[in-house]
Amino acid sequence: MRASRLLTILNALQVRGRVTASALAEQLEVSKRTIYRDMDELSASGVPVYADRGPEGGFRLLEGYRTDLTGLTSEESDAVLLAGLPMAAADLGLARAAGAARLKLLAALPQGAREEARRVADRFHLDPVDWYRRTVAAPHLATAAASVWQAKRLRIVYESWRGESEQRVEPLGLVLKAGSWYLAARAGRKVRIYRLSNVRDAELLPEDVERPAEFDLAKFWADEVARFEASLRRERARIRLSERALSRLDRLPADMAAPLAEAAADADGWREAEVWIESIDNAAGLLLGFADAVEVVTPAALREAIAERATRVVQVYRRE
Repeated sequence: MRASRLLTILNALQVRGRVTASALAEQLEVSKRTIYRDMDELSASGVPVYADRGPEGGFRLLEGYRTDLTGLTSEESDAVLLAGLPMAAADLGLARAAGAARLKLLAALPQGAREEARRVADRFHLDPVDWYRRTVAAPHLATAAASVWQAKRLRIVYESWRGESEQRVEPLGLVLKAGSWYLAARAGRKVRIYRLSNVRDAELLPEDVERPAEFDLAKFWADEVARFEASLRRERARIRLSERALSRLDRLPADMAAPLAEAAADADGWREAEVWIESIDNAAGLLLGFADAVEVVTPAALREAIAERATRVVQVYRRE
């Protein structure tokens, strides 16, 4: 444990240049007294570490000194690809490991490349959750992740629109999509997708899972997303949209929003396009929120559905 801490301190000094005892103590969750002892040990082992006193002081290495050691642990190696995804790393219990891995990798880079990497990291941040959304709690994520890492079979109780069912699956990968976690797992001969927030119970089983050599998680996910979106293109509608509603187009699915955004506006600022809809009921619920800034041209069934909903809303608000 102490050797790992000393290596972390050394990497921090290489990456940051000057670090205070307070900052190191907070990062490593030890006392400042422990940090001072660690500095003495580094110095005694031949590492040229110096202390600068004063309000801008701290510890630093002799200019030009660096070591090529990275010291990545097994857990930190697993977390390397999550170093830029703090939410994902935290959900998987790898937040500290991802931070330590990032620090060690930066320390191992040549000075010029290290500064460039830090510049990119300081200027770009990925937030995978959509606007007006919250992350969905996945209480069994840790168990699912363990089954993926260890290639072990998983027993789950899964709730779908058909009800709850117990299944034994062979996990192949995890996907974070719009703030929600999904498990790709083989059930029988078919690979299925399970939303982890719908998993009511999960148990890691001792049986090993043999991962198919040809399975590509990224390609599988892209194909499934395309298949799912295509399955929602069930009916067509022709819609007129006022320029007053352009700023709210992102509230509509892409199959509805994109054709309207690309349509040319007439002299009054209205755009008209033919779009895909999932169903009459679904489209009516989406379009009613645009009030008079949207008009359905066809089909008549969708016009009638919106008019009927609007009538019910008026009745509610006109009650004595």
